[in-house]
Amino acid sequence: MTRPRGRPARGQGVTRDAILDAALALLDEDGDAGLTMRALAARLGVTPMSLYHHVTDRAGLLRALSDRLYGDVLQDADAAAGPVDGVRVLLTRYHDAVVAHPQLTLAIFAEPAAFAGASREITDRLTALLAAVTPAHLLWRDILVDHAHGSGLALIAARADAGCVDALREVYRQALDCLLAPFSRG
Repeated sequence: MTRPRGRPARGQGVTRDAILDAALALLDEDGDAGLTMRALAARLGVTPMSLYHHVTDRAGLLRALSDRLYGDVLQDADAAAGPVDGVRVLLTRYHDAVVAHPQLTLAIFAEPAAFAGASREITDRLTALLAAVTPAHLLWRDILVDHAHGSGLALIAARADAGCVDALREVYRQALDCLLAPFSRG
């Protein structure tokens, strides 16, 4: 198999969006181990070096994917009726994003340098919302994030059955309401 050499001809280069689309497809298909810069370049028909014009490294690629996929989690989250509702909105949206692309979450776990941008912003926003309702906000942040990850990642096994996925999403929402109930009183 021959691979393309050098930079593509003018106007025939790969775009950042194409890189992110292909990277997400590789993650979804083959998991974290399947997303290498070489595999990504091969999928796009370019040299691995041409990717570095758009992303700094693998961690930068994961950060860009995170920003793209988790960015919507933050939209209008401030419009919630109060801090508890804000936590509920934020975590429900985040859980849905984890369910949609669980391999991205696992890849970020494996590469701590990828935890930035939208991922960090979600954590910071959640921390601030919880600080408004409990002095143990850091503990509760960790509990609630772990719950969202555990529930979302557990849905990997249920992906074949859409009805099961919907039911498990509802179970997550009910459990989240139970966890947030002490903060809703008072």
